[in-house]
Amino acid sequence: MKITVWNENRHEKKNPRVKEVYPNGIHGAIAAFLEKGGLDVTTATLDDPNQGLTDDVLSKTDVLVWWGHIAHEEVRDDIVDKIQARVLDGMGLIVLHSGHFSKIFKTLMGTSCDLKWREAGENERLWVVDPAHPITEGLGEYIDLEKEEMYGEHFDIPAPDELVFVSWFAGGEVFRSGCTYKRGRGKIFYFRPGHETYPTYYNEDVQKVLVNAVHWAEPVKGPKPIYGNANPLEQI
Repeated sequence: MKITVWNENRHEKKNPRVKEVYPNGIHGAIAAFLEKGGLDVTTATLDDPNQGLTDDVLSKTDVLVWWGHIAHEEVRDDIVDKIQARVLDGMGLIVLHSGHFSKIFKTLMGTSCDLKWREAGENERLWVVDPAHPITEGLGEYIDLEKEEMYGEHFDIPAPDELVFVSWFAGGEVFRSGCTYKRGRGKIFYFRPGHETYPTYYNEDVQKVLVNAVHWAEPVKGPKPIYGNANPLEQI
């Protein structure tokens, strides 16, 4: 299984605090623990040739992990179309934190994907609401993050196929923070934590979730559906 971790990599260049927290970029931090989990991982960023997502890269990617925030509109529409086609054909997609506003996530959801937010460094507790789900394997009842950005309801997404995590924040809000979807032959997981100025991706439970999610999203090896005009199987 081949994993591509894509990150716009703009905060790391503009904000010394982010560079301090993630000296190798958010993509580098994520790639490092996925590789420790025995996965074949490459990274790509917005400023790479063809925005890091050439036809060759996409064709070889089994699961694409996506982090973006301040440069959503810079992602080319033709690349979004190609990612969508790959998801429909079976590629897994893991969308992280502010990637809820990415072009690809909004395209696949068909809604605004808007929400409430507040950056106040408050405690987030992610409750496991589907303890039988493979993405939660190895976790306790909840994940406790000392400091995170708040996302609050209403989250304008379609009802998830499976709701895996619900977050509570110290300010009182709650949020559907772990949601799965199927689109075509592909599987999608949205996971909320990961604000760029907090060391969220060094948390062992968060890492465990993402390793589990990548395995969950692995393409299923099976026959492709056949569409269009069809000859009868039996005599009519």
